Formats: sequence, structure tokens, C-alpha cells
Amino acid sequence: MEDHYIEKKIYYHDTDAGGVMYYANYLNYLEEARFEFCLKKGVSLPESAKQGVLFAVVHVDIDYKSPARYGDVIRIFTSIEKIGFSSVHFLEEIKRGEIVLVKARAVWACVNEALKPQAIPDKIKQALKKEEL
Repeated sequence: MEDHYIEKKIYYHDTDAGGVMYYANYLNYLEEARFEFCLKKGVSLPESAKQGVLFAVVHVDIDYKSPARYGDVIRIFTSIEKIGFSSVHFLEEIKRGEIVLVKARAVWACVNEALKPQAIPDKIKQALKKEEL
């Protein structure tokens, strides 16, 4: 997996009554990591949206391997598995140190302002495919 990651600290509001990260909150962190991944590649999602190019999450597979807990510092790693005509397939892992907490796959569909599928512009495809410096 690529070395792109973001780091997050688990706060009390992220957890359940037992101090364990609430399962649905992982989805927020995975989304933040995809957003930052795109920014690092030179793709601004808000700017793309202004031009009528939006990305909607259409599928997520997630495997919970081990829990994160209140006070933990985690890293969310993001890479692209493949880019299709109108879809981007991401692979993601959440780790605490070397321990894998979550493995996930997410699929974005490129849509227009009417939320109808459209081709991913070549400029965005090329930016997402480029190697990190």
C-alpha cells in the first residue's frame, strides 16, 4: 500500500460507552483520508464540484480486525486499486502502530450535478495516477 496516510487521535466523542471507537466513525476517517489523498495528488474535490464533477461513494467494504480505543493515535493509509471510466476504487487500512485495525475498499462514482454518472475527466485521472514525489 502507498505511503500516503493521515494521522488521527481518538477522542472520547469517537467512542462508545466502553471507550472503544464506535464502528461507524471509521467511515468518517476513511472519507477524510480519501479527501486528503486527492488533495496531495493535486485534485481539489470542492473545485471539481464547482465545475460539475462530483464523486459519490457508491460502495464500501470494511473488515474490522482490532479496535481503536480512546486516546489511541491511528494512521489511515489510502491507495488506488483502479480507476475506471467513471469510478475510482480505493484500498484503505487503518493502523495503530503496526497493528491493522481496519481494512476497507471504497468505490466512488463520478457524477454530474444531477447525480448522473459521467466520465472522469482525463486531467483528474492523470493526477490520481501520478506517483508521489
